[in-house]
Amino acid sequence: MKAAVLRQVGQPLQIEDVQISKPGPREVLIRTVAAGVCHSDLHFIEGKYPTVLPAVLGHESAGIVEQVGSEVRTVKPGDHVITCLSAFCGHCKHCVTGHLSLCDGAETRRDEGNPTRLTQNGEAMAQYLNLSSFAEQMLIHENACVSIRKDMPLDRAALIGCSVMTGVGSVIHTSNVRPGETVAVIGCGGVGLAAINGAAIAGASRIIAIDMSPSKDNLARHFGATDFICAADTDPVAAVQEMTKGGVDHAFEAVGLKKTSEQAFMMTGRGGVANIIGMIPIGQTIELPGFMFLGERRLQGSLMGSNRFPVDMPRLVDFYLAGKLKLDDLISHRIKLAQVNDAFEEMKTGKVARSVIMFDA
Repeated sequence: MKAAVLRQVGQPLQIEDVQISKPGPREVLIRTVAAGVCHSDLHFIEGKYPTVLPAVLGHESAGIVEQVGSEVRTVKPGDHVITCLSAFCGHCKHCVTGHLSLCDGAETRRDEGNPTRLTQNGEAMAQYLNLSSFAEQMLIHENACVSIRKDMPLDRAALIGCSVMTGVGSVIHTSNVRPGETVAVIGCGGVGLAAINGAAIAGASRIIAIDMSPSKDNLARHFGATDFICAADTDPVAAVQEMTKGGVDHAFEAVGLKKTSEQAFMMTGRGGVANIIGMIPIGQTIELPGFMFLGERRLQGSLMGSNRFPVDMPRLVDFYLAGKLKLDDLISHRIKLAQVNDAFEEMKTGKVARSVIMFDA
């Protein structure tokens, strides 16, 4: 099969022929239909986060089940599925207390003594985030995918697998936004727009979108923002504090920078919570004035929107088909696998929401 391989940090992905194994007892072989080009992948390409190389990248995807292992019970051949990087074991303390996204069990990966799921000419190749979806097929644990209704377009479904679940989940699960509360979202890329959409679905009374690009104004409002601040020419903290007379109830940082993470905390009001959903590069620290914690402000992280994805993702599909979740406008371009490097270069400009690789293109 064709796959996009990262061989060296800082270098473009290479389209190569890669071999994929047969499903083990609890594994599922999926024909990839669509895969989103996510900023998280770029972090690994640029070396801001480490991964074993060579590796097939990609983690935001949807497809059709081709084969299943002998013990698989949750999906069957022909099912349309969304994949999720936060595979869960189902019986660790995180799973049994309802925090599936925090599962750190190793059994969803193959044991070291077994052949790897991906190889090239007999040599092992790393599977990225348990998925490696920049490839024509994926071989994953059954607890890394969920079956969805077949009337859901798979290019839109793929986005739910990472950016949408991360953004919407951070609002409804991690921060538990309630009707009437106020929200600020820093960064209007795919994750930030999903957070804005999630805040609108949750019933937030005021949703302030913040981005460096003034061109994101109309797009943010389309997803549910009531206000827009261009951080290129305005101090967003001062503006939010003034607009809300003291700060928002919930702030969401969807960029992954030290400065914007600090801004998210500073624009919360008393009792407010700042959620860091962007990927701050390893080695960076953030600094905050200690006295502000006396106002019972909180700073917290969010991993994949604190999801329970076998329940959440089918519900998000229903939201989309009911017209409540805005996925169509998240897709800026539909591309071929060979165009993946161009998509990453365009991503760096900050002018696109999402490019989606279509494997039948």
